[in-house]
Amino acid sequence: MCGLAVVAGRRFFEELAGLVQKNVRVEDVKGNVYDGTLLGYDSNTLALCLSDVKGKESKIHRVFLYGHAIAKISVVERPFDLEGLAQRLERVFPKMVRLYPEAGVIVVMDKIRVSEKGVIEGTGPAAERVQSIYELFMKEAE
Repeated sequence: MCGLAVVAGRRFFEELAGLVQKNVRVEDVKGNVYDGTLLGYDSNTLALCLSDVKGKESKIHRVFLYGHAIAKISVVERPFDLEGLAQRLERVFPKMVRLYPEAGVIVVMDKIRVSEKGVIEGTGPAAERVQSIYELFMKEAE
């Protein structure tokens, strides 16, 4: 049972790490709501740093929230389906696609790198084909 707890804990922090640079809504224990971009967190205290926070009356450049004061963290944007894109690429490039979810990257043919923003490394006809598959995938996701 202890091994399952370790896996669950690791999965929790992977999910939280996946929210860095994403828009989140944080509610504190007093009911205050903070909408902003998650810049980082402390894995020991679960303290958060948010940027460009929209408050009730104003916009705040940076907000640091202590972990014990946080009641809830919600994802505002829909997460990118990196695994779905990898599966789509695998149909066109069989056995040439590797998914690195912790890095948010797919590597095709050991030379083309794709993220949620499209092809970030690689050139030539294969990279153009990967980019077109990415663009179609994004259009279908809308």
